[in-house]
Amino acid sequence: MNKLPAQNDDEDDEDDNRGNRMASTHSDPVNVSPEAELQSISAHPYQRLTPDVVIDAVESTERFSDARILALNSYENRVYQVGIEESEPVIVKFYRPERWTKEQIIEEHAFTQQLYDLDIPVVPPLKINRGDQPTLSQYNDFYFSIYTRQGGRAPELDNLDHLYQLGQFIGRIHAVGASYQFKYRVDLRVHDLGYKSVAYLLDNAFIPEDLRAAYQSITGQLLAAIDACSPDDLRFKRLSLHGDCHPGNVLWRDDRPHFVDFDDAMTGPAIQDLWMLLSGDRLNKQLQLSEIIEGYEAFYPFDTAELSLIEPLRALRVLHYSAWLARRWNDPAFPISFPWFNTERYWSEHILELKELVSSLAEPSLTLPDSI
Repeated sequence: MNKLPAQNDDEDDEDDNRGNRMASTHSDPVNVSPEAELQSISAHPYQRLTPDVVIDAVESTERFSDARILALNSYENRVYQVGIEESEPVIVKFYRPERWTKEQIIEEHAFTQQLYDLDIPVVPPLKINRGDQPTLSQYNDFYFSIYTRQGGRAPELDNLDHLYQLGQFIGRIHAVGASYQFKYRVDLRVHDLGYKSVAYLLDNAFIPEDLRAAYQSITGQLLAAIDACSPDDLRFKRLSLHGDCHPGNVLWRDDRPHFVDFDDAMTGPAIQDLWMLLSGDRLNKQLQLSEIIEGYEAFYPFDTAELSLIEPLRALRVLHYSAWLARRWNDPAFPISFPWFNTERYWSEHILELKELVSSLAEPSLTLPDSI
């Protein structure tokens, strides 16, 4: 088994949950009164998603539950493992109300089924009804889908064989995505992920007043740097993507990766599905990238100009993540699971992180050896 050199312990790995290094901070959220928070939590639609409702929804698809139910680690949607009589348990996803349209969900399902039919290791939803949309059903105003239970472990990102296979299968996904044009899924755009995120936090008084000027100044610099090398640029080809291809959405089993959770499937540049697999210092990232792209180009050509988008996309993800937490703060799961968010310390460290991103955008992009 070939492995990369050990990573420098001083380098932070990429983490989908940005800011988790502050998880030990338990300060009360700022700018939210207890009365307003309790009122918003009690009114949240997910409060109606009781265990009985979950089981009844599953049984509405002619699957009979043994009443065993396990809530899985999911925040945007609600996901449960539900036991089935004389059969394997299933995974049930209840989509967050008003997040996606029915057409967007169905399009995601069709894309994953197309990939699965081509022997690309993804987990498509099961057929659960006899209607026009057989993979999507509705119960008590919740859209839901059902999946087979998929076990596995995280990929080893210091293992060259794992990296090469990840590149191969993402290349195959993109070869399909290049000709499978989304009609309803979102486009990856700087305006939506960047400018709208900043505006939401400012307009809804999430930024403490004494940090507001600093936040406005640094986000202005950051957005200007992103615009100077924008993923919106027409020279970058756009195709249908997984959209959220971080290591947590890859399960390793049967000696190959299995890609799960296409919930954020979108249209955008290919590098969006690659950069989140890179971690460590610059040397490690270049070694990882070289192995991934070597596997990728066995199935689909890679435009090396897109390497310049890695830091802009990272910065957009950080901006969007804070706004995502803010937009979901009235969901009862969020204050419990992210107690460090919306504290004075969080926003102070967030501003420092944004300053680091501005510096990163000024550095040279990663490169590939001439042989690739």
